[in-house]
Amino acid sequence: MSEPQPVYLSDYQAPAYRVSHTQLTFELDPAATKVKARLLVERHPERETGLPLELDGEHLSLKSIALDGKPLEAADYELTEQGLRIPQVPERFVLDTEVEISPRDNTALQGLYQSSGIYCTQCEAEGFRRITFYPDRPDVMATFSTTLIGTAEPVLLSNGNPVEKGTLDDGRHFVTWEDPHPKPSYLFALVAGDLKKVADRFTTMHGREVSLEIWVEEENLDKTDHAMASLKRAMKWDEETYGREYDLDLFMIVAVNDFNMGAMENKGLNIFNSAAVLTHPKTATDVAYQRVEGIVAHEYFHNWSGNRVTCRDWFQLSLKEGFTVFRDQCYSADTNSAPVKRIQDVSFFRTAQFAEDAGPTAHPIRPDHYIEITNFYTLTIYEKGSEVVRMLRNLVGWEAFRRGSDLYFERFDGQAVTIEDFVDCMAEASGEDLTRFMRWYSQAGTPEIDAHGEYDYVTSEYRLTLRQRTPTTPGQQDKQPLHIPVRLGLVGTKSGRDLNMTLGGETLGRDAVIHLREDEQEFLFTDVAESPIPSLLRHFSAPVKLHFPYSREDLAFLLQHDSDGFNRWDAGQRLALLALDDLIAAHRNGVEKVMDSRVTDAFRTLLTSRIDDKAVLAEMLTLPSEAYIAEQQPLVDVDAIHAAREFVRQSLALALRDEFLAVFEANQSDAPYAPEPEQIAQRSLKNVALSYLMAIEDEKGLAFAQAQFDADHNMTDVRHALTLLVHSSRDDLASPALKAFGETWSHDPLVMDQWFSLQVTRPQEDAVERVKFLMQHPAFSLKNPNKVRALIGTFANQNRVNFHRLDGEGYRLLADVVIKLNRLNPEIAARLITPLTRWQRFDEQRQALMKAELERIKAEPLSPNVYEVVAKALA
Repeated sequence: MSEPQPVYLSDYQAPAYRVSHTQLTFELDPAATKVKARLLVERHPERETGLPLELDGEHLSLKSIALDGKPLEAADYELTEQGLRIPQVPERFVLDTEVEISPRDNTALQGLYQSSGIYCTQCEAEGFRRITFYPDRPDVMATFSTTLIGTAEPVLLSNGNPVEKGTLDDGRHFVTWEDPHPKPSYLFALVAGDLKKVADRFTTMHGREVSLEIWVEEENLDKTDHAMASLKRAMKWDEETYGREYDLDLFMIVAVNDFNMGAMENKGLNIFNSAAVLTHPKTATDVAYQRVEGIVAHEYFHNWSGNRVTCRDWFQLSLKEGFTVFRDQCYSADTNSAPVKRIQDVSFFRTAQFAEDAGPTAHPIRPDHYIEITNFYTLTIYEKGSEVVRMLRNLVGWEAFRRGSDLYFERFDGQAVTIEDFVDCMAEASGEDLTRFMRWYSQAGTPEIDAHGEYDYVTSEYRLTLRQRTPTTPGQQDKQPLHIPVRLGLVGTKSGRDLNMTLGGETLGRDAVIHLREDEQEFLFTDVAESPIPSLLRHFSAPVKLHFPYSREDLAFLLQHDSDGFNRWDAGQRLALLALDDLIAAHRNGVEKVMDSRVTDAFRTLLTSRIDDKAVLAEMLTLPSEAYIAEQQPLVDVDAIHAAREFVRQSLALALRDEFLAVFEANQSDAPYAPEPEQIAQRSLKNVALSYLMAIEDEKGLAFAQAQFDADHNMTDVRHALTLLVHSSRDDLASPALKAFGETWSHDPLVMDQWFSLQVTRPQEDAVERVKFLMQHPAFSLKNPNKVRALIGTFANQNRVNFHRLDGEGYRLLADVVIKLNRLNPEIAARLITPLTRWQRFDEQRQALMKAELERIKAEPLSPNVYEVVAKALA
């Protein structure tokens, strides 16, 4: 398709016909699965009479069709590129179809496909049309009855509760499933194959017993404990926090190796990428444990925020995803370290989503058009959507937010609704006017706040001026002021403590939220006891960029004294960025680099002071990533950024060697591994210290890294040590360790993904050649999204200095992979291409090289997925 046509929100109409019940029968066969569908159809009351029936369908071979039991002649219907069209149908009727599909040949991993011999589905967003002819849109909700027929005796799973099973006359086995809750087709699921289960039970808040099952391949049975425990914690948390109780007798999770996403919330049958469910101390890192916990919770929370109440159309995608990301972030914060969770979420958000907002594919949380909906499963929809829900919670307060969510779930249970419906419930429950707040959903780009403050010693007044602006984005030139909640405190420069704040005669206390609604506003605080330094945007109270003329001394002061853990961390990041700016300029101009002693002093204070949360300390000691540094630069100079950051790492390591050594030794432990907050914090801090020691390849650091790898105590420590060795100049230590690791774990796909990733992030100049070499490895396959992400995605996104090599080999490699993937799996191809779309941020030579690769991709016969991204990048 050279120029696929966009879909517009403004063109939305209710469906001409709706389906009240869907009855499916699958006769499973790898090359020729037969799908029989019986649909109970009726005209939608909001649409006019006499309209044709139009059903979506792709890659389907129609075998038979009947209307109210009468077979249709070829002249009675029309097969189109988009599906099936029947010009004349009654107001209410039964439609029977039989189609044939080939799961084995479905490399796009949409609809019904096979993963390592296991039948699996992925129907969000528009995969169901690859299974049968159907109105494949989220506002058509039906109850489902599904019968699965297998030739051997595999596990046969679908949505809802099993109601019948048995053996047919020809020896084939069948199971029938009934889902009593109306759902759109994107929530349909089917899994069949040689799987084993781990079972448990959960008692709901009203005393109902729910069976819990996790289905995996037999060799992975010992890797499900953490996922099961996470599921039970999430179910309890959702009851206690939101009053949401599970509504079926059975909840199932299935792990498969080939999956485009992390997981999918299909009603009662969640299908997970194996990377998002399988853990074991020997194979999974602390980060993997926490990721599994968050994803399990996220998909379970969708049972209400996405399934029981779903989105009317795909433009409302953030209605379910933004709300559910917010819920899973709060759950993870309650379960682990809340400050660290916030720091990690915001660090990722400001690096990746801000870049998305500043790029050619920038779009509002609710876009007004799209060409391919799978391209809009973006950080803007998910992460920015979550931040907007967080702002909403903070604006109305938790109690009103809970009343609003209860109202939303009760009023719209079993319906497909809009973002307005959600926000209106919050307005109704709180009494707040949220009209201006709605602009967050329709306006693209990252708002920026320019702040300035003055203290009057005579009147003891502090005058804070805030100005907001949002840069232009593609298709949006004129930006309107937003409602931005700014949480702040005033930290006294003498006492080092938060000062009481009085604004407009109202006492706010030591920590408060002020509301920026206009282009510019002034806030006058009275009775301010001493000269303050403002601590602005505490807890990252709004997804904006803040500009305030902090001096380096101000930032060092806040790093030591700010009571808000997030802003203490942020002060350290800002202080480091100022030093890095100087060093980037020095590298670019060819002058000697000099380390800012204030950064060294600040780190020394951190290393020697007592901070109770070691995980927070580990985050404070971690420098901004090269990707985040790049986002702060008007023009990205990848070589200067890399050189400057390495200089800071090595300077800190040399100046604070003894302190890092002491921290490392104090946090070593041989206690049995447990993915608990205290242990995770201790390992994080220890490994940060080891990273600094290895930055200068200190002899003790080398010995510690080698010993940590050899000890094989847990994958967190083993992988970190191996990464440091492989990234060092000591190939005599790295090569045997890398070889031993690969041989030990060659049988485990997820561990081999780690093996791929740590190699292609090496700073050495042979990185591109190593990627090409590893693409020939038996454990790599372009057909497996996890492998592609681990090898190609990691290299292009995380090894910036080598991906952006001046010979253009990194760009050429990525373009070659995208062209191949476009034919196999367009969804993954479109996501992979992102680093090339940011070409305007780089120097002229790199711009030309990146554009040339985009043009080479564009010259290919492209899927709508890849076409949309490339066309926007070159516009």
